[in-house]
Amino acid sequence: MRVELNGEPRELSDGATVGDAVREAGGDPQGRGFAVAVGGEVVPRREWDRRLAEGEKVEVLAAIQGGADEGWRIADRELTSRLIVGTGGFRSLLDTEQAIAASGAEIVTVALRRVDPEAKGSVLDVVKRLGLFALPNTAGCYTARDAVRTAHLAREAFDTDWIKLEVIGDDRTLFPDAVELVDAAETLVDEGFTVLPYTNDDPILARRLEEAGCAAVMPLGSPIGSGSGIRNPYNVAIIVEQSGVPVVLDAGIGTASDAALAMELGCDGVLLASSVARAADPVTMAVAMRRAVEAGYAARRAGRIPRKLHAEASTPEQGLAELS
Repeated sequence: MRVELNGEPRELSDGATVGDAVREAGGDPQGRGFAVAVGGEVVPRREWDRRLAEGEKVEVLAAIQGGADEGWRIADRELTSRLIVGTGGFRSLLDTEQAIAASGAEIVTVALRRVDPEAKGSVLDVVKRLGLFALPNTAGCYTARDAVRTAHLAREAFDTDWIKLEVIGDDRTLFPDAVELVDAAETLVDEGFTVLPYTNDDPILARRLEEAGCAAVMPLGSPIGSGSGIRNPYNVAIIVEQSGVPVVLDAGIGTASDAALAMELGCDGVLLASSVARAADPVTMAVAMRRAVEAGYAARRAGRIPRKLHAEASTPEQGLAELS
């Protein structure tokens, strides 16, 4: 039986199952960290015993390092993937696991909330199975005091001094409160935290956070969950130009072209959540985002041609036939 496996024709035995395709692709059907799509539709792990049909298109994805041709660093952590994924907003833990595996991300953000005794499974189970680094955040905090207290709780819960710092100014725009954000950042840096602050696309504020000792700055592209893309690329480019620490575009990503633009502007990475979690097909969107980050980073390194007002022929006129 002939199928298309990861874009290439492959001969499988008659009656081969989805699990057999995973094995043929080099994966372990019994292991974790693999996701499968057949004909563009995600196949839940519990259905991997279903038989494939002649000519079906099968994509087998794994949690591997990806997103760049060369590594980069935040504080003391060496990274390969330039894509960071948030774990909030997914419809199920299965969607969460399959999409994060497909994204190639090495870091995922997690929020600290009260324990739900009715909950079945935890996002941390997913993080552990995929071997990822969980970056706790202070989502939902509106004052420096609350953010610092949440960071202390997160350090105890996740056994890490890394924190994605969020101090929100209001619940309509979810824009950061600049004054409270800097206050919290200075406090947490003094207490030995590795602070990654979610900030406005304000170059002055970004510089102030870097001077406070933050390990990276994470300017928004547009409001959280809006999917509006990068509304002020000029400011993002200035932040990149002046920054001596990594710049990670955070919030507002709606589709793959937004992620590519962030990298073309010079960002070191992209953090996104809603654009994948709320997509009609989270796994396929996660793949698209991974490839977009790779493409944008490669384009930035390659160096685009200058923008010009008028056309410039790519084919030389020298040697043209005289036809008149």
